[in-house]
Amino acid sequence: MTQTKINLVSSGASSAGDAEAIGHFKQALAGGRHWYLAMLGAFGLWSSAVEDYNQRSYCYLIDGEAFDWLLLAERLCETVDDLLPEDEKNALLFQGIPPLALNAAEVKQLIGEKKYGQYLNYFYGVTVEEALGMAVQEEVDKERRVVGLRSKAGSTDELYIRLYDAPRDALLSQFRQEKGYAQLKSTNLTELKEFNYWLFKYRLKRCEKARIASDTKKALEYLKRHWQKTGVCRLLATDFNPSLPV
Repeated sequence: MTQTKINLVSSGASSAGDAEAIGHFKQALAGGRHWYLAMLGAFGLWSSAVEDYNQRSYCYLIDGEAFDWLLLAERLCETVDDLLPEDEKNALLFQGIPPLALNAAEVKQLIGEKKYGQYLNYFYGVTVEEALGMAVQEEVDKERRVVGLRSKAGSTDELYIRLYDAPRDALLSQFRQEKGYAQLKSTNLTELKEFNYWLFKYRLKRCEKARIASDTKKALEYLKRHWQKTGVCRLLATDFNPSLPV
């Protein structure tokens, strides 16, 4: 890979810090550094929490706390066109499988301790919270089948009531009201991630520590089963062993 193949000037970034991150990524690639290591270094330099780019809105830092690393990885991949190995890039973006087996300490050194903490916020607050909903949905559906209920009508509200003591629509309305968002009939992916993180913090405020630990364990066990079944994971470092948050 030679420097002449990479545009080291144009970044399309909306801030000086982001332009520095993209410049670092391109310079490292031009210098022969492995693209994943170059990308992690760019993570550490990236400064914007949100960005509008190419007619798309990106939210990299949910609620100023939770770092959506795969979204930023997607954004950075776009800046180097077709210079990355297609199979490795797709494995990372669509399956969360890194091309190098870095441990958590190495990742933390590359992206910085603060950003690594924000990554853990995203993992527990978005990924694990979503998995908890799926695990409880499985329990609800199984219980309904046992008593002969085949229809799934009302099962979604049942899982939200079990976890958050309120129906989904009421919680979504409260979330939007607190955030100042419009009360629309539909949601997009960005709002769903924010909503999951809001639910995570809502649950932590309302539940006892023993219940939180039990629910987190249930969600992590569901995630591990799902990853083993599908081969899809969402981990930044290969040695990160999800456990109860400290």
